[in-house]
Amino acid sequence: MWKIINEVIIMTKKVLVVSTSLRKNSNSEALADAFIRGAAASGHQVEKVSLADKQISFCRECMVCQTLGRCVIDDDANAIARQMLRSDVVVFATPIYYYEMSGQMKTLLDRLNCLYDSDYTFTEAYFLSAAAEDAEDVDERAVHGFEGWIACYERCHLAGTVFAGGVDAPGEIRGHQALRAAFDMGAAIC
Repeated sequence: MWKIINEVIIMTKKVLVVSTSLRKNSNSEALADAFIRGAAASGHQVEKVSLADKQISFCRECMVCQTLGRCVIDDDANAIARQMLRSDVVVFATPIYYYEMSGQMKTLLDRLNCLYDSDYTFTEAYFLSAAAEDAEDVDERAVHGFEGWIACYERCHLAGTVFAGGVDAPGEIRGHQALRAAFDMGAAIC
């Protein structure tokens, strides 16, 4: 889609942000919201999905999704997959648990197998994460796991990551520099 902003024609993108934390007022969701504000400020269409109120079962590895184009399990994963299918950009925000992405994020990624042979439109993926620990490589394993999922979608690449360390209690991220980084990353989508 094209949009005219300040007499300049820009291509706007459909951005889907998936917040995977189940905790109210979570730090990773604050990163997601900052990214959303940045992307919206740049004129992009942004949708947000929170897994907090979703029911997503484990993948059964039956592979029927490869012929049906959807999962045979009738839960919220199918609706999220349909949203992803028509998005240009996908963003996942997760708390870091034991140096990995949240279990609910991994479960959703497994269930998105129905997109593998589809005519998906997403070409950019972003990874936002928050953790109590503040060491430099706390998110490394989670990012690598996400890159493994991205590798299955040859038209897609990891476009950026933001990590907020040292934030544990709900809302503790307030004022953290990672919020600005997430906003700027969302605003820089082109």
